[in-house]
Amino acid sequence: MGKMPHITLTTFAKTYGPLMSLKLGTKCLVVGSSPSAAIEILKTHDKILSGRHVPNAFPFKKSELEKSSIGWTSECNNEWRYLRTLCRTELFSGKVLESQACSREEKAIELVEFLRSKEGQVINLGELIFATVLNMLSNVMISQDIVKLEKEIEDGGTKSLIREAMEVGSAPNISDFYPFLSKLDLQGLRRKSMVLMSKIRSKTWERIVKERRKSKETGSTSQQDFLETLLNNGFTNDAIHQLFMELFTAGTDTTTSTIEWAMAELIKYEESMEKLQDELGRELIESDFPNESKLLQMSYIQACVKETLRLHPPGPFLLPHRAIETCQVMSYTIPKDAQVLVNIWAIGRDPTIWKEPEMFRPQRFLSSNMDFKGNDFEFLPFGSGRRICPGLPMAAKSVPLVLASLVHFFDWELPNGKCSIDLDMNEKFGVTLQKKEPLLLIPKARK
Repeated sequence: MGKMPHITLTTFAKTYGPLMSLKLGTKCLVVGSSPSAAIEILKTHDKILSGRHVPNAFPFKKSELEKSSIGWTSECNNEWRYLRTLCRTELFSGKVLESQACSREEKAIELVEFLRSKEGQVINLGELIFATVLNMLSNVMISQDIVKLEKEIEDGGTKSLIREAMEVGSAPNISDFYPFLSKLDLQGLRRKSMVLMSKIRSKTWERIVKERRKSKETGSTSQQDFLETLLNNGFTNDAIHQLFMELFTAGTDTTTSTIEWAMAELIKYEESMEKLQDELGRELIESDFPNESKLLQMSYIQACVKETLRLHPPGPFLLPHRAIETCQVMSYTIPKDAQVLVNIWAIGRDPTIWKEPEMFRPQRFLSSNMDFKGNDFEFLPFGSGRRICPGLPMAAKSVPLVLASLVHFFDWELPNGKCSIDLDMNEKFGVTLQKKEPLLLIPKARK
């Protein structure tokens, strides 16, 4: 399927229809590429098709994943339900997110102040967005920053490690197509994944977890965060590391990618940038800084976020589903253990659904009640059903906040006098759909 399988499978669907199957090694792959197929897979047969195939490159044992993963349990078992509920109530609930709003706004302010210090210089915007989003997440999870903006922009260390880990995890692996080869790890992907996981863990939260457990044992801790919740509920260090790896990698890379794509589209479509700056200037006239509650009421920035997610969904196939039992989908038999994908990239660019689907047109959402909460099957950037992205509530707040901060306080130029029409918009496929070339920009403070 080449280096861009989402595009290849979109082309196949035009010939073979909205539901098709392919044989990859010993595995059966089923791909849905229309809203009607998505409804069947994610709603009608959600329970039967909610399983997972765990990639062989994963650095965790499957038995461990069954106990401490919200994304990769083979089925939606009792442990998965418990952990999902814990994350929903203690990490992503409205109450928790509201209590952390000031913290996220502080991180956005730090980003703005840092950019002011770099005015007129070429910066890699994605690295700064990543560091900001990572610290937003780390403050609700472990009550402190994990990275410094200056250091991240110098070496991009944490971001590059997480991106590399996600690339290794999503790389075509012969052991996934021929499971009897899995123990051999012929491509060395599992070994490489384990090394990367160890580096990420030691660079970020490992020391913090050890210190917090020690403080708890001596009765000297007073933190009220997600790590404290996990310790109070008897999670081992290994289980915490595994869950943190999942939450930090998924939560940072997808949000960073979305904001970076949004900025790229706004720079390319200058009229949309002007409209957004006008809305922010008009609505924030009495505020020194954007706040999340105010941004929720601003129609154009919300439309810009939605349009970005339509064109550039963080995961073009979501995460792969697995058929727990044989079932019938759109009059076709889906065999047990088949891997099932929903090509939401194809749905988001379907000309029978969207007018001028390749164009960035935020206004298409201004007169629409469509949202990304999993009920509109023409628009599913976070999925739907049992396996819908649990971090959706946090993304819905952090993406507009960071985007508004970048657009409201700065004008942006491309390096070397390049015109916006020349901006490279090519994609790089992976677990997250990234810009192939990093977004290098020059910030100019707005008066």
